[in-house]
Amino acid sequence: MDLRAPLLELVAPHGLGAEVLPGVVLERASAELGLRLTFAVAGAGPLHVELSPLADTPRYAARSTRLALSYRARGADPGLGKRLCDTLAAAVRDNEERVLARLEAEAEAQAGARLREVEVDTLLEPMGRVTAARDETFYGLSPYVGCLVGCRFCYAQSHLDPLRRLLGRAAAPWGSWVDARVNAPAVLARELEARPRRPIKLCPIVSDPYQPLEKRLGLTRACLEVLVGAAFDAPVFVLTRAPLVRRDLPLLARLPGAHLGVSLPTADDAVRAHFEPRAASVDERLALLRDARAAGLATFAVVQPMLAGDRAELADALAAHADSVHLAVLQGEYGAAADFDDPRFAATREPAWQKGAAAELAGL
Repeated sequence: MDLRAPLLELVAPHGLGAEVLPGVVLERASAELGLRLTFAVAGAGPLHVELSPLADTPRYAARSTRLALSYRARGADPGLGKRLCDTLAAAVRDNEERVLARLEAEAEAQAGARLREVEVDTLLEPMGRVTAARDETFYGLSPYVGCLVGCRFCYAQSHLDPLRRLLGRAAAPWGSWVDARVNAPAVLARELEARPRRPIKLCPIVSDPYQPLEKRLGLTRACLEVLVGAAFDAPVFVLTRAPLVRRDLPLLARLPGAHLGVSLPTADDAVRAHFEPRAASVDERLALLRDARAAGLATFAVVQPMLAGDRAELADALAAHADSVHLAVLQGEYGAAADFDDPRFAATREPAWQKGAAAELAGL
């Protein structure tokens, strides 16, 4: 199910392109990581309004009976964000009973389904921003939502679990459910014709593009075939923890701007197995980078979160196989609290340890 349409129903009559307040125009609706509305503000940066279940949101700018509305603004008047949330909340109060009841009925009809085939109206998710120095906008592309690799510290679950509760879907551990967007290749082909070309990232924000289900459904591969067929020449970034991507190296090599990356938070495979038991081994991920480079692709690595292990060994491995490396710290434990409770790793959950490890790795 594509939740953008229900999101717009919730705030009706304020549709896309509507001036909700003077100088504030509803520009985009997104349901990729929760329910978000993006507004263009005259003379300022964009203003984002997020809708979430009231029970999950201790702080908010406005509310309806069941939903909380919060805002994020860069360069906009905070008072404007509050007024906008108040205006939208009034619309939500009029619509939420009808819209949410329908969504809950649809969820009940699929109760218990862990692997669902769904259709979407749009696929390319505008992301990034334009700064004074450069245009950093790109599209996110996710053929799947949910991930069977199931890294328990993955921060995607903090956005997707409340959305599942809002839809009335039964609680399910991260790593046990997936929505496969079965019409993703067709939607991508249509959007490539209509949208300006920007870099595309197939990265595990809401899923790993090469999780086990991809072997059967082939949606990621089909999307790459669409890009090749469209002679897509903007950069394409693929990030994974799964060895299945090796199947598609020849296809990626046909995209002139293709980059292949792996997430690799440690060089110690015993640590990897403790925190990421379903993901590829350290050696497998390094071999993927080696093979990608041999196929003519640019390579990169993401180290997030910082996990225990010899950082000099990790730095040497990354230097040998990755053209660039991005470092980031733990964003939250989520389902990994028990993993960090292990006395061997308890200290690594602390923000100071995370920052220190990142600084040490960056200096090697």
